[in-house]
Amino acid sequence: MKDRILQYTVLLTPDEESGGFTVEVPAIPGCFTEGDTLEQAKANAKEVIELCLDVLADEGLPPPVAAADNSSLNMYCSKRMVTV
Repeated sequence: MKDRILQYTVLLTPDEESGGFTVEVPAIPGCFTEGDTLEQAKANAKEVIELCLDVLADEGLPPPVAAADNSSLNMYCSKRMVTV
């Protein structure tokens, strides 16, 4: 079976109380993380997506399908898009 490239939208929200960012992947229920910096939040987003997809695969479930575009990963932060 050929590997597929999956693309997901990631929402990064500044945490005004404690600083840093919270991260949500809307297409994958329960897929959340955080980071003290934008770079750490982006790295954590990639890691949590992989972990969530691994859990789904272990349970015999297919990965959620998200709308595709031309970038490898779209991250929305404070109403602006950051492509990594």
